[in-house]
Amino acid sequence: MGLCLNKYTGSRGKGGCNDANPEFIAEIRQVFDTAKVQFQTSELGKVDQGGGGTIAYILANLNMEVIDAGVAVQNMHAPYEVVSKADVYEAYRGYKAFLEKIK
Repeated sequence: MGLCLNKYTGSRGKGGCNDANPEFIAEIRQVFDTAKVQFQTSELGKVDQGGGGTIAYILANLNMEVIDAGVAVQNMHAPYEVVSKADVYEAYRGYKAFLEKIK
């Protein structure tokens, strides 16, 4: 339960991908732990299976520290999508903590 963190996204090995470094992940986890934000980790897709793309790789190409963080969604892009309202609330709390503490 909670905000979903995904350190690696993309497909086809490292092409069009991003991978958050361990130091940045540790900093985010410390902020969330201090603010008592519940979070979970995930992975997005399989190699060469397609799908799972985000825009994080574009920002990573500009030398920004990036990690995908959002609400876990069942049946994304389907006529009916399902999310937990507890996850939505924790996402709000996580984004707020991030914006207040990460400089």
